[in-house]
Amino acid sequence: MRWEHKQNYQEDGDADIFHGANMYLKKNRIMTDIEEPKAKKQKTTKKDRKSTEDSKEKSASENVVDNTPTYEERCLAINILASPLASKKSTKKAHKLVRKASQSKSLRRGVKELVKGLRKGDKGLAIIAGDVFPIDVMSHLPILLEEHNVPYLFVPSKRDLGAAACTKRPTSCVLVKDKKSDGKDIDGKDLYDALIEEAKEYDPNSKKN
Repeated sequence: MRWEHKQNYQEDGDADIFHGANMYLKKNRIMTDIEEPKAKKQKTTKKDRKSTEDSKEKSASENVVDNTPTYEERCLAINILASPLASKKSTKKAHKLVRKASQSKSLRRGVKELVKGLRKGDKGLAIIAGDVFPIDVMSHLPILLEEHNVPYLFVPSKRDLGAAACTKRPTSCVLVKDKKSDGKDIDGKDLYDALIEEAKEYDPNSKKN
């Protein structure tokens, strides 16, 4: 009996030691599993967010401007028939006029539409892209326009002309009508008159008069 009591006491002591060791390991495991508190995010005010957004938009716009060819670079790609060629200032006016005419539906786009309009007796100002290749696509247009007494000007880029005409595709030529379908003057009449005068300086038919 005395030996059994001693053995039981020893077993109970071993159990207590084992239990204490488990508690110690669990405690250490819990301490190691606890993550360090994360650093608090700095609060940004609306003013700071707006300034960062403005800086991003500004940098993006600068990249777009830098990637856009200049008027002089566009002129390097024109064909031998591109005469009279509008100046840099007149090219901007022409694009603005084409945009207004497109919005008021007073515009014919493309070679087929332009020729169709001439046959129907449409009058106005023809604007032709100078970087069209092969030139056989539009080589007949200057003579045809002179026969119908329609002034014309060349601009350096068909892509810019298409964008001004509110199309995603490049446009080789457009015809800006002198009147709307209801007979009223087109929007941007001052731009139209200024470009007509410039175009007539190079028009052989107007020189004869």
